Amino acid sequence: MDPRFHVDETKPWFRPESGWPEEVAKNVDFPRMTLGQMFDEAVRSHGNRPIGWFLGSWMTYAQMSRHVDALAVAFHNHGFRKGDVIALLLPNSFQYIMCYYACAKLGVVVSGVNPTYKPGEILHQLKTVNAKGLVVLDALYQGSVDPILSRSGVQFLVHTNVADFLPPLKQFLGKTLKKIPTGPVPKHSIPLCSLLKTKGTPPAVDINPETDTATYIMTGGTTGVPKAAVLSHFNCVSNVLQALAWLYRLQSGMCNLGVLPFFHSFAMTCVMNVTIRAGGWIMIFPKPPAMDELCMRVETLGVDNNTIFLGAEILFQKMADHVEANPGKYKLNNKLLHCISGAGPLHRPVQEKFEKLTKSALVEGYGLTESSPVVSAGAFYGKRKIGTIGLPFPGTEWKVVDIETGKKELPPGEENIGELILAGPQVMVGYLNRPEETAETVVAGADGKLWLMTGDLGFMDEHGQVTLRDRKKQLIKYKGYSVFPKEVEELVGGHPMVSEVAVHGLPDPEAGEVIKAWVVLRTDSKGKISEEELLAWCKENMTHYKVPRHIEFRDDIPKTPVGKVLRRELAEQDPIYKKYKK
Repeated sequence: MDPRFHVDETKPWFRPESGWPEEVAKNVDFPRMTLGQMFDEAVRSHGNRPIGWFLGSWMTYAQMSRHVDALAVAFHNHGFRKGDVIALLLPNSFQYIMCYYACAKLGVVVSGVNPTYKPGEILHQLKTVNAKGLVVLDALYQGSVDPILSRSGVQFLVHTNVADFLPPLKQFLGKTLKKIPTGPVPKHSIPLCSLLKTKGTPPAVDINPETDTATYIMTGGTTGVPKAAVLSHFNCVSNVLQALAWLYRLQSGMCNLGVLPFFHSFAMTCVMNVTIRAGGWIMIFPKPPAMDELCMRVETLGVDNNTIFLGAEILFQKMADHVEANPGKYKLNNKLLHCISGAGPLHRPVQEKFEKLTKSALVEGYGLTESSPVVSAGAFYGKRKIGTIGLPFPGTEWKVVDIETGKKELPPGEENIGELILAGPQVMVGYLNRPEETAETVVAGADGKLWLMTGDLGFMDEHGQVTLRDRKKQLIKYKGYSVFPKEVEELVGGHPMVSEVAVHGLPDPEAGEVIKAWVVLRTDSKGKISEEELLAWCKENMTHYKVPRHIEFRDDIPKTPVGKVLRRELAEQDPIYKKYKK
């Protein structure tokens, strides 16, 4: 068997201080199951229960199953076979879920596309994954797909409208009053609703969970040209089971807030797949809602003590700020059970404020697209250590190795900063059509296991918990000093007038690199401090080699759809970067 799937039982993931009962750790298993089989099991167990709420409409597992099967037959009738690729240019919706699982049943590879992508970015993804089919929201077609369709290689085009599953009256009123976005599509495009009328039973397809691909997910957009991570059915299902072991207090019928975009690996696994495996339902939002709407929906629709919320730190910060600014308006104290912040560090002030106002446990999680994506999380119960990424998920092993060779394991201690590497059933197969980069990223160890080189730098404490400092590729070298952008962000962010900070190195002929900080001030602080005054404060409160050379005030910091700060984008737009990188 492939060593990536071997779990070393002599090094159990469970530790007493993590707060989980030992019986949970002992009962984790990773069956060779496909995503389609996982979905069918959920339908058999929870057929009459709701699987999701979307724009005021509900759908049950049984109803979703009928749509999934009809689509699977239709895709097969149009020539799709195992290994073919269908891309989904869709927002969070019922349509996304049914297309995803229809593909899974056929062994067709699904690849979600960011709906905010520009035509050139969409073309890059379609060509990278060799998409044969594309399902697109009609409102997105003209501006996003039409300019590039003829060059994309797509042979099969399907369109849908965001309101296709609303009651007829709501559809009519929404479109008539122009509250529901629509757009023209070409005559050869097939309406998704017509495919759902297809009769028959999906064909039996021989899918090997360990070797057959479930999805291509684009990665690397924050550090370079996006590439496709290849995730098998086994990768995806294993990560679902790992996440559910962490969320072991969830009960059937749980509610999961579907704010994160499904095309992203975090939401694919921890919102869509986890919820379905658990027999819960998703509160689906086609785009991040206003905080007033989100809080209202949680209060009125959320399941008492059985609702979970996953997102980036900024979402939890905004919810806490909104609840604080509207005292007594929302009754959330008995709704949220678990909340996990990902895509970046969770800072103590945000965590404490959110937990105080919502009475929900909020912890930091860590993962990469290359690991399906979740690797670890903090403890919801028992002993917690703020600032770490917690402990590895069941079946996951990790260690910190030296930066130079990547082979020497470093002992615990803050002085021993190295690269975090990990092994487990969720580690990707590789990068699509990029053997050299795959060989550099997924490395066979002397122990026979395949280790994922994360590119993240940090150290391990005596309990096995890891604290990350920064990305290996974003480490700033200033006059021989190693400077971590994350640390500078935290230091500058300590100023009471600062709301957000992003830090990156810029080329400099004398120093090698100099530090620049892009800063967003708090709303009530704008105009009360200058860039020069903030820089002077930094010089008084920070070691000389960590002080930014440049500070620039901005109205916002660019982020990915899940809230990860795009430091590289800021740097590449900077005049100094452009001057020396010509």
